[in-house]
Amino acid sequence: MADRGCPLEAAPLPAEVLESLAELELELSEGDITQKGYEKKRAKLLARYIPLIQDVHTEAVQAALAKYKERKMPMPSKRRSALVHSSVETYTPPDTSSASEDEGSLRRPGRLTSTLLQSHSGIEPWLDRVIQGSSTSSSASSTSSHPGGRPAAAPSASTALAGLTAHAHIDPHSAPPDVTTGLVEHSHFERPQMASVRGVPRGHGRNMLETADGVPVNSRVSSKIQQLLNTLKRPKRPPLKEFFVDDFEELLEVQQPDPNQPKPEGEQMAVLKGEPLSVGTSGPPTLLAALQLWGTTQPKAPCLTALDTSGKAICTLTYGKLWSRSLKLAYTLLSKLTSKNEPLLNPGDRVALVFPNSDPVMFMVAFYGCLLAELVPVPIEVPLTRKDAGSQHVGFLLGSCGVTLALTTDACQKGLPKAPTGEVATFKGWPPLAWLVIDGKHLTKPPKDWYPLAQDTGSRTAYIEYKTSKDGSTVGVTVPHSSLLAQCQALTQVCGYTEAETLTNVLDFKRDAGLWHGVLTSVMNRMHVISIPYALMKVNPLSWIQKVCSYKARAALVKSRDMHWSLLAQRGQRDVCLSSLRMLIVADGANPWSISSCDAFLNVFQSRGLRPEVICPCASSPEALTVAIRRPPDLGGPPPRKAVLSMNGLSYGVIRVDTEEKLSVLTVQDVGQVMPGASVCVVKVDGVPYLCKTDEIGEICVSSVATGTAYYGLLGITKNVFETVPVTADGVPVSDRPFTRTGLLGFIGPENLVFVVGKLDGLTVVGARRHNADDIVATALAVEPMKFVYRGRIAVFSVTVLHDDRIVLVAEQRPDSSEEDSFQWMSRVLQAIDSIHQVGVYCLALVPANTLPKAPLGGIHISETKQRFLEGTLHPCNVLMCPHTCVTNLPKPRQKQPEVGPASMIVGNLVAGKRIAQASGRELAHLEDSDQARKFLFLADVLQWRAHTTPDHPLFLLLNAKGTVTSTATCIQLHKRAERVAAALMEKGRLDAGDHVALVYPPGVDLIAAFYGCLYCGCVPVTVRPPHPQNLGTTLPTVKMIVEVSKSACVLSTQAITRLLKSKEAAAAVDVRTWPTILDTDDIPKKKVASIFRPPSPDVLAYLDFSVSTTGILAGVKMSHAATSALCRSIKLQCELYPSRQIAICLDPYCGLGFALWCLCSVYSGHQSVLVPPLELESNVSLWLSAVSQYKARVTFCSYSVMEMCTKGLGAQTGALRMKGVNLSCVRTCMVVAEERPRISLTQSFSKLFKDLGLPARAVSTTFGCRVNVAICLQGTTGPDPTTVYVDMRALRHDRVRLVERGSPHSLPLMESGKILPGVKVIIAHTETKGPLGDSHLGEIWVSSPHNATGYYTVYGEEALHADHFSARLSFGDTQTIWARTGYLGFLRRTELTDASGERHDALYVVGSLDETLELRGMRYHPIDIETSVIRAHRSIAECAVFTWTNLLVVVVELDGLEQDALDLVALVTNVVLEEHYLVVGVVVIVDPGVIPINSRGEKQRMHLRDGFLADQLDPIYVAYNM
Repeated sequence: MADRGCPLEAAPLPAEVLESLAELELELSEGDITQKGYEKKRAKLLARYIPLIQDVHTEAVQAALAKYKERKMPMPSKRRSALVHSSVETYTPPDTSSASEDEGSLRRPGRLTSTLLQSHSGIEPWLDRVIQGSSTSSSASSTSSHPGGRPAAAPSASTALAGLTAHAHIDPHSAPPDVTTGLVEHSHFERPQMASVRGVPRGHGRNMLETADGVPVNSRVSSKIQQLLNTLKRPKRPPLKEFFVDDFEELLEVQQPDPNQPKPEGEQMAVLKGEPLSVGTSGPPTLLAALQLWGTTQPKAPCLTALDTSGKAICTLTYGKLWSRSLKLAYTLLSKLTSKNEPLLNPGDRVALVFPNSDPVMFMVAFYGCLLAELVPVPIEVPLTRKDAGSQHVGFLLGSCGVTLALTTDACQKGLPKAPTGEVATFKGWPPLAWLVIDGKHLTKPPKDWYPLAQDTGSRTAYIEYKTSKDGSTVGVTVPHSSLLAQCQALTQVCGYTEAETLTNVLDFKRDAGLWHGVLTSVMNRMHVISIPYALMKVNPLSWIQKVCSYKARAALVKSRDMHWSLLAQRGQRDVCLSSLRMLIVADGANPWSISSCDAFLNVFQSRGLRPEVICPCASSPEALTVAIRRPPDLGGPPPRKAVLSMNGLSYGVIRVDTEEKLSVLTVQDVGQVMPGASVCVVKVDGVPYLCKTDEIGEICVSSVATGTAYYGLLGITKNVFETVPVTADGVPVSDRPFTRTGLLGFIGPENLVFVVGKLDGLTVVGARRHNADDIVATALAVEPMKFVYRGRIAVFSVTVLHDDRIVLVAEQRPDSSEEDSFQWMSRVLQAIDSIHQVGVYCLALVPANTLPKAPLGGIHISETKQRFLEGTLHPCNVLMCPHTCVTNLPKPRQKQPEVGPASMIVGNLVAGKRIAQASGRELAHLEDSDQARKFLFLADVLQWRAHTTPDHPLFLLLNAKGTVTSTATCIQLHKRAERVAAALMEKGRLDAGDHVALVYPPGVDLIAAFYGCLYCGCVPVTVRPPHPQNLGTTLPTVKMIVEVSKSACVLSTQAITRLLKSKEAAAAVDVRTWPTILDTDDIPKKKVASIFRPPSPDVLAYLDFSVSTTGILAGVKMSHAATSALCRSIKLQCELYPSRQIAICLDPYCGLGFALWCLCSVYSGHQSVLVPPLELESNVSLWLSAVSQYKARVTFCSYSVMEMCTKGLGAQTGALRMKGVNLSCVRTCMVVAEERPRISLTQSFSKLFKDLGLPARAVSTTFGCRVNVAICLQGTTGPDPTTVYVDMRALRHDRVRLVERGSPHSLPLMESGKILPGVKVIIAHTETKGPLGDSHLGEIWVSSPHNATGYYTVYGEEALHADHFSARLSFGDTQTIWARTGYLGFLRRTELTDASGERHDALYVVGSLDETLELRGMRYHPIDIETSVIRAHRSIAECAVFTWTNLLVVVVELDGLEQDALDLVALVTNVVLEEHYLVVGVVVIVDPGVIPINSRGEKQRMHLRDGFLADQLDPIYVAYNM
């Protein structure tokens, strides 16, 4: 950094401050003050003296953020209880720190300084400088990068995050931005656009800003959604020319290369050769020869000093000890371990070495002991728990290496998790291992003349080093003896190691540079290694510097984070001298932040004797071992270089030295020259390994005798990595020797210096550009790291969603950060990354401190974090998703074509040979009906006739929860009760014929008697569900509304309900003074009616049927006497109902087919109905099925909610029911009464579950009815079984029906909704042109039948709007027939089956309600399809509902789990909807179970839910607004 112009000198502290510090130290050491208090006071003392220095990267990030000051983003809302996160321990600073050895995020110094830094704001900028320590520098505003101030036709992501600007013009007439299409034209300035209402449902004119139920839209939620819309101006969309086809016409856009992107222009590079490897003649010929030589000639020479956590030397291993102990171990391994008198181990067997980082001495003995015994050591980390992150993968490695024995120390073995037997527990995925403790007392001394015959030359494997790859799998790199020797000789040569030199090693001695320098090369040269354990570094980050000082070490081996930590801790240390160092090897010199650590370290310690040329960054990889290392000038190294590269160029793999764009740069330092005896080249990352051009980034490859040779046991990928043959542009191999790929990305700079810009493992390819995870971490850390991110712990990885990589950033937040802080930090990070890297972050998640999975040395275990993210077990406490800006490859929105006219449609279908979609049930005229009842047009007449001819024939049995009959009605009883009601109505109610009467009864015989009582006196009955006594507030207003809308002159009810309607509680919910006359029918006198009313014509109104549709509209339909008896007749014929039959009904009797079956059909057909009120199932789930079995019902009806209760509640009880004698083999048909698409999964699981009780496999079917006709389809007892077809879900979105095979991608199973009833004709019509459609089209189902309702009955005078619902005519073809429009989309298919008349059977498939469909991106979506995908996304999603609001898709999920897990669902829901439906979710709302309203038929009330959400009434656990 010195050359950037602001050297950082340690400010000399005044004497009084030094005295105060010394006093503080004393107080702390004597225990007079707590650690926290000490840190607080110390911070206060030092605050004024810490120099304030910004590095380029921080400046860049701050500059980038300054542009965004004005932006407003909607903050997620969270329920208070969900803020309280897991237990207390997450708040105690942990023992481990940030990123791991291999994932290099930054480490914070241990407890000593952390609070000092956090608690004082004055330190921040300097800290930023050091902490994020990176010089990836950031990008200027997107406007400056496009000079010439273009109009905002393609606003960049900076505007994509835009909110309202201060001087925005509000234009009340602009349409809402359709954030789902990407087709909004932009004027020259961005206008904030007003929210509007979703397409108003049919027949609902409303004023502009109210929702369907008139909820005003100024609630908190809608203002947030407005904010969200303002941020979603337009994602950056690169120019697109071409598509790849996803096996149908849904075309996902392929990113086209940007024509202006930088391209490499240099010459083709030449292979770079290192100096020859001079094999010294004086030194020992092999490593084991060296060990024997030094062990016997210099036994007292120190080899290794181990330190404890206080920094004291606990043990110094001499060369004599190392030799004798290794021999002892080799002898024990070879001759003492036997099983059945066979030696347990043979030469070449693999042995696991399990040693903690604090015990280098035992590790070294074990390693050399194995080499002497010709065994292959496999060093691994100590498994701490049975479920360590990645432990399974390590087990796989051990298993594939055939490891059966693990060596460890006594202390380590005692600390391992134990099984109940006292043995070491078997870890998940590990092979069975024998554990051998190698402390001295467990080994046997070899006889005097014993000497191992170890051969340590040639290509036999010397050891296996583990490596964790990007996906988390662990592989073993085999290093042969020849490579081991060559590596030691090459390192000796480049580092100029000499005998008896001292080296301090801070790295992990089990692998990588720590092993190569500190365990192998050091023995080759009889050096003395001071090994500094990780635990000591955490307590005292300066320990390595102090050891260099006290041992006068000539070389030190560190990582940039160790320099970093010592920087933060070096204040007040004046007696440190680093002049003895001739090499300070920085093992991760290839990291993007190593340069700033090196610069800052030099600045501070130059005054303490550190010479600039001493710092030697190096680059290494597990496969190629050391790749390059910088040498001091006295060893012939050229002067160090820096490259300031354009971040934009890098993302295209091109080197551009950046000049003007100061903000968007990455500064890298060289990692020196190629190793002796090696050849290096740079090849293209993907495809054929062509040599790169000189200004192109590629993967560095090495050919040398000193590299690894294979991944153990994995031949395929070994060939790819270890036997690459780089070729020139003409395809000529550059060498006859194979090269090894290093996994490092870089280029060869001037003077043949190697530069590394990143790792292949951290590479994310978004669109056509490549981004390095480390660079993104560095940018995120530059956004106020100390204030917010806990110990700098950030993980960045990519997940594949919709065929492209998406960047996910996960950070641990400090325990004390508030919601506001975290949201602000998140939005700033998004802006910084967008500005500097020009890439969107798909998901940003914050987790509580200390909860990310840890790698062995305390870093973040990236692949495990990614795994948890994808499985939904990360448990974040804050999430921000930005799919709108990132996902730019969605299919183009469908352009609505000018409609083809209905005539052309028919001609087109004829030409294509397609049938016009129409079908009908059996003809009524052909069905001779011998029953007398056919002569009666009025149900009242039928009842009188039955009372006269079969007075004692039972019609109704009502069961209670215990299964006992509570009331019955024979023909005569029902007739007499009806007469009493009629008399009461005429006398007490003084009603005239034609008056409307509301019947407010619980399900039962009273309701039926009251209904016929009304018919007897000519009144028009309206059945109303009674209010729920525990929930008057929401249920009573509906009752009041129906009574008012139906203009009822009188209310009939029971005594209990009458009291309830007039109670104090009721008065709180409605105005009880405005009820019409209320008559209680419990004790009316026995009176006969003088004469029973007979309607003048069959077209007179018989009853009104009121119901709330799923879209939340209250609609009453008028049923004439003719329609009523026609309905009963159709059902009778379809189900073969006769007086001798019994049917069981478990439905609500208030509307639709449920009402008809409960009140009308028995009287018409004379069969006996067993009535089971669905409410009773809440206290006895098996009631309905037991009744079916007991009464041997052939036909039974239920609702989906009843079926679901049985499936969930009786799942485990089928055995018990069988014991009780429940037998369902009597059932011919069990029909689910519904007004929706059949729920196949529910009916199938019901059938499977109760097959054990004898339920025939084909018995379960569904019915279909709607407001205009309550029974269109009904399976009945004859006719073919219901069929199931599989259709392509993507074709359905375009209103086309394309049949596919079961199990094919995007297939959707649809079940026929039962058989079309006799006398019913159905046709499929185009929703807009009203022309008839062919078989292969989805259209609106139109129905013509004698039992159609005659019209809506509403008071709002909206009949005109609905007239065409009941009297529609086709615009072409048969224009005479009058049809009723059902409002449901469906299609017809001619099946291979034949019906009773021998005709081919036509099946009707209902797809969904037209009012509920979502129009998004020009396509038609059915909510249930999206909901099904969402429910599959995570096991704790209990239920889901979706709706749209101002073109945003809102997904509401019910969480069946802990509130802490709520946020896991946000990303999973967004992913699954993108993947399966190509839609971006705008808002994810997570609520408690039971919040999604469901009507009595078990259908979701999505519009009620929407109104509740907008009026802020859901009390959600979390609301995430996806950016």
